[in-house]
Amino acid sequence: MPEVILLDTHLWFWFINQDLDRFPTDWNTLIENADRVGVSPVSCYEIALAHQRGRLTLPCSADQWLQEALEPSGVVLFPLTAEIAYRAVNLSPIHRDPFDRLIIATSLVYEATLLSIDGLFPQYPELVPYLMRSQK
Repeated sequence: MPEVILLDTHLWFWFINQDLDRFPTDWNTLIENADRVGVSPVSCYEIALAHQRGRLTLPCSADQWLQEALEPSGVVLFPLTAEIAYRAVNLSPIHRDPFDRLIIATSLVYEATLLSIDGLFPQYPELVPYLMRSQK
């Protein structure tokens, strides 16, 4: 089965900006060797919103950064589907952040290994076979 990896918003931002010391070193190798690496559209929203609110500095406009952080970088955008929306609503009630829930559901629907350092993600029993745990 081909290796499919889903990056959460932080991992995607750090990977694109080569801020590789922010996550486990072996994760960079996993990303580089995966058959397919993608992000959820909600990660685009989170990046653009954080930039607009001044919580994230980008070297260019958010629109340009997003364009360059996708296909040219080898990272694809996984479509947001009705099944993902449904799965997000029906996840275990760990927390209510709709964006995190959509990212988790995207991992489940695409059967993708989710790379995230979010401390709440390991609490989702649904993610057990998909979440790459940080040893850092």
